[in-house]
Amino acid sequence: MTKTPPIKGSKKLLNAWAFYDWANSVYTLTIASSIFPIFYSTLFVSSDEPVFAFGVEMKQTVLISSVTAFTFLIVALMSPILSGIADYVGNKKNFMKFFCYVGSLGCIGLYWFSLEYIHLSLLFYFMGLIGYWGSLVFYNSYLPDIAFEEQQDRVSAKGFSMGYLGSVLLLVLNLLMVMFPEFFGFDIGITEEAHDLAKVEAMKVSFITVGLWWILFSQYTFAVLPKGVSTGHKVTKNIVLNGFKELQQVWLQLNGDLRLRRYLWAFFVFSMAVQTIMLVAVYFGEKEIQWADNAEKTLGLIISILIIQLVAILGAVLTSRASDKFGNIKTLIVVNTIWMCLCFYAYFMVTPMQFYIAAGLVGLVMGGVQALARSTYSKFLPETEDTTSYFSFYDVAEKIGIVIGMVIFAIVDQVSTMRYAILFLFVFFLGGILLLLRVPRK
Repeated sequence: MTKTPPIKGSKKLLNAWAFYDWANSVYTLTIASSIFPIFYSTLFVSSDEPVFAFGVEMKQTVLISSVTAFTFLIVALMSPILSGIADYVGNKKNFMKFFCYVGSLGCIGLYWFSLEYIHLSLLFYFMGLIGYWGSLVFYNSYLPDIAFEEQQDRVSAKGFSMGYLGSVLLLVLNLLMVMFPEFFGFDIGITEEAHDLAKVEAMKVSFITVGLWWILFSQYTFAVLPKGVSTGHKVTKNIVLNGFKELQQVWLQLNGDLRLRRYLWAFFVFSMAVQTIMLVAVYFGEKEIQWADNAEKTLGLIISILIIQLVAILGAVLTSRASDKFGNIKTLIVVNTIWMCLCFYAYFMVTPMQFYIAAGLVGLVMGGVQALARSTYSKFLPETEDTTSYFSFYDVAEKIGIVIGMVIFAIVDQVSTMRYAILFLFVFFLGGILLLLRVPRK
């Protein structure tokens, strides 16, 4: 008996779509934002110790920034090809599954991350990053398919809120594992060194929990989301580049859609800075804040991430309501203004308390700007059934922006300090605000 697919706009379909945020957001919190950066710092004797990889000696943070930028470049080049194939074959859910599983296995592989096998270790890091962002290409493209325009702001915010809540739950468990390893069966020994090794082992096990969580909870989303309209076509060489042709068509169509074109330029610029800050925030806190000792640093960084995630739930909801009352563009301008001020504040941060305050402010605008940017783009789309091509264009713009942002950040960090690198990002927020002011309201 054939199952009846859920109706567009139905509560079941909207919840299933939003639930993927619950499944995959543990990657951004535990791997990208908190436990992995702390674990990475434990591999070095001091914060100034350089790392040797790919035949080059560089700063520890520059290596991660460079690999991250390279991964986003691969995603930007690959997503048009994959979205073109997905449109042609008519089953984008399979592609979303593929990247979900690649990312999950990459997280599990981080258990074996070491400087001795740095290149294999970076491959696992690469898999997690490309799996997360690759799956989002297809996940985001579902939004106009499953929700009506008047539902999109709220369901987008709901997705981010569920992601923050789910990831915080797992992070609390991971935090307890790291801070009290003896309660979870880790051998803490009788020396301080043995206790530190137990904490590191707990961090490594937390990577496995992220991979398993991601795989397990994504199954509900995969069970409910429609797979797309099957065409029965086979993939041939002639359609591999179809995604780039579709991007070219979208680019040409933007010439006749002033509002969407100007919004995309604004999004490209401010997203460049937002994503860069989110990817390097913990590395900044680990290197630039004056912690009393390693124990305070570990606890302080994780507490900061928890503050960001919890406040982000409130931020996503408040931003959604503000957009209902004042409009999407005006709300985005205010949010970007707050981000710009945060760049200046970060330059002068020294104490842990100042870092906690910054974490609260980042959380307030982080969830809001992501959810609202996605739903604003969805609402500005013209009437079309080819949503995947438009969201592929959106994702390519975002990824190229991240590549540029991370490269600029790495260069400034290498030649000076992370403080100047963060300060420099205010230019992109200012540019984003000016471009948002040029977006027609209708």
